[in-house]
Amino acid sequence: MRSENWLTHVIYWGIVLLVLTVIFGRSWENPLAAFFFISMLLPVVLGTSYFFNYFLIPRFYFTKRYGRFVLYSFYTVVISLYLETIVLMFSFVYLANFSFSNLAPNAGDTILLAVVLFLLVFIGSFIFLAPRIKVQQEQLEHLLKEKEKSAKGFLEVMSNRKLTQIPYDDIIYIESLADYIQIHTEAETIVSKERISKIAERLPDTFLRIHRSFVVNKEKIKSYSYNEVELQSVQLNIGRS
Repeated sequence: MRSENWLTHVIYWGIVLLVLTVIFGRSWENPLAAFFFISMLLPVVLGTSYFFNYFLIPRFYFTKRYGRFVLYSFYTVVISLYLETIVLMFSFVYLANFSFSNLAPNAGDTILLAVVLFLLVFIGSFIFLAPRIKVQQEQLEHLLKEKEKSAKGFLEVMSNRKLTQIPYDDIIYIESLADYIQIHTEAETIVSKERISKIAERLPDTFLRIHRSFVVNKEKIKSYSYNEVELQSVQLNIGRS
């Protein structure tokens, strides 16, 4: 879990604690007893939420194994309700002194408990999984673009008013000079008026921009240090960034 997400989790569960306090603790005459009840209930909510969001959904829903996802989700519901019943039993014994009249009315409502529990789980799913889904979509789009670039097998540029196709494997490095670029290949140097930044976007991951003026074919690198890269017949400086 990334460090910036910890704050989101802490804030969310702080809100959950407040919601549970309002729903299940408002009618307790003893605030301490209400706190104990919520403290026993909260681990059930936490466990259900993280198991559902970080195990069931990634392992079964994202991998399109919907049958197992539904089955294990049902098991999760049953186990969660069973744990809720245990929480109610402890509350009845230790907080209410074996008298339901001493329990808050909403604390003994198992249906309300279940509704609140799974409502919090689903809200957590939206909050916690939305950024991950966005990242996965971006990664998928990147992979598709890379696949498309690799499948093409060559770079197309305008040179001498003609469209020239240069196989990726032939390119050693690309150099930016003022308002034009030079594409250095095994056999020749091709000049084009295109910008190196635009060219870099069209190249697959086998190419790396090491400087504002240089893009190199990683497969052509013979050696490198912290400030330069050695290719077949040339050494290029590495930019600060």
